[in-house]
Amino acid sequence: MAATRYGILVYDDVEVLDVFGPFEVFSVAARLSAGSPHGSAGATLVSAYPDRSIVTARGGLRVCTDVSIATAPQFDVLLVPGGVTHIAETDPDLLTWITARASTPIVASVCTGAFLLAAAGVLTDHRVTTHWDDLDELARRFPQLTVLDGPRWVHDRGIYTSAGISAGIDLALHLVSFIDDDLARRVARQMDYRRSGDPGSA
Repeated sequence: MAATRYGILVYDDVEVLDVFGPFEVFSVAARLSAGSPHGSAGATLVSAYPDRSIVTARGGLRVCTDVSIATAPQFDVLLVPGGVTHIAETDPDLLTWITARASTPIVASVCTGAFLLAAAGVLTDHRVTTHWDDLDELARRFPQLTVLDGPRWVHDRGIYTSAGISAGIDLALHLVSFIDDDLARRVARQMDYRRSGDPGSA
């Protein structure tokens, strides 16, 4: 079984923990599964800008990405984090790239990353969630969506959306559990993180 390839999109004003909570999950999974037939390849950080590898996250954290949307390989899982998405939502190159990656076997968002998936037409009439403070805006701007308040993450037709910020860790652990549920448990233990069970919507 080939190692799972995770890609995480990074753009200016992205929420730090939206990126690095899942990144830590995927990287720990890669370390713990080294040499296992059920391996994980860690995560690749993808710049939202074709010609820029340094992205400035919220709080001023400068992030050096691995590839850009112009050079990114195919992934098994594409994760779109949240943050301040207003500018990113108006970037035609980025939205085109996200749309083109809708065929990725698993597409997921953390927090307000759901706005980017909706703006790109990846989310249409899906059941979704996002940060509690953005639920009403997501429902208002994209009325075809069924926006749920309460679940840590929601799954609908191969697309996962999670609630705010730290919920991305729960979602990432769930995605790792597709490889091996025991591996996900060991990752949570290594991170000293208490999993929230299985609060997603089928």
